[in-house]
Amino acid sequence: MADTDLLRLPDMPLHDPFVVADTGTRTYHLYTSNDPTVSGVSGTGTMVYRSHDLREWTRPDVVFRTADQEGLWASDGGWAPEVHAWNGRYYLFTTLHNEDRPLAVPPAGPWGTPFQIRNHMRGTVTAVSDSLLGPFTVVDPTRPTPPENLMTLDGTLHVDPAGQPWMVYAHEWLQTIDGTMEAVRLTPDLSGTVGDPVHLFKASDAPWLGEQIPGGLPHQLPPYITDGPQLHRTSDGHLLMLWSTYEKNVPGADGTLGGGYVQTYAVSDSGDLTGPWRQRRPLVRDDSGHGMLFDAFDGRLMMILHRPFDNARGKLYEMRLDGDELRVLRQCTDLDGGG
Repeated sequence: MADTDLLRLPDMPLHDPFVVADTGTRTYHLYTSNDPTVSGVSGTGTMVYRSHDLREWTRPDVVFRTADQEGLWASDGGWAPEVHAWNGRYYLFTTLHNEDRPLAVPPAGPWGTPFQIRNHMRGTVTAVSDSLLGPFTVVDPTRPTPPENLMTLDGTLHVDPAGQPWMVYAHEWLQTIDGTMEAVRLTPDLSGTVGDPVHLFKASDAPWLGEQIPGGLPHQLPPYITDGPQLHRTSDGHLLMLWSTYEKNVPGADGTLGGGYVQTYAVSDSGDLTGPWRQRRPLVRDDSGHGMLFDAFDGRLMMILHRPFDNARGKLYEMRLDGDELRVLRQCTDLDGGG
């Protein structure tokens, strides 16, 4: 491919980025929602950029389209695509929604009544392929993988020490006011679920979220949002979860109060998915989030996220782990163009 056909991160529309570092081909695969302006392919779906050095990327290939799935329950969304290797195949998780399929509004909880107008089917679907480049085919086109009566998003794969696969997802603040992280066991072929969901934590468990809020009560300034979970097991057995939320009432340089998208993380004190989860301070602010960790081919631990939330671009950070403490060493402005 000619150099003129290659892209740099500042040129690449990129929301909810997810990287697969394929050691066999020494190629980074960067998945995001399909953007027809760069892929040239219309419709809701997933596209992938590829690179050997994290600096120059191919133009994207579309690996999944809702229009190609027979009998699919939803055709909108295509958010937060992730691809995971499992039992010799590749599994795509991506969030879809259908506003024409309303959900029953749950009863009022401790923080008030859920948002009735916007309760509709939303959840992560599972699709499978024999290749990182697809095409991916939805395993069950009739429903999302988490319970369909729940309004959920951003499902990710976690495999526990016993080899049990789980889908971890965010339960929408639109139903709960105080958004939660939950998990549900998956069948061995990832085609379905086993048992009821397990509550992991709620957004307001992050103590720093309430530091600027008078009284610190979620019902005073709703909502509290959970977004973008991604699990990471350290070499010494600690279990971390990256996740994102919206900070509230943070004083800006001009003295006014505002907020923004935030990349943070939590640590499981037991080392197990079920926790208890201890919330840590944010890693990156500045309207940044939905990050994930991956190992670069040169051995560095890297985090990719998007910034800003609207018209997002990918930002890369070199990271360091000290026990269960995750630290940002530097933003790789030589790769992502800064900003």
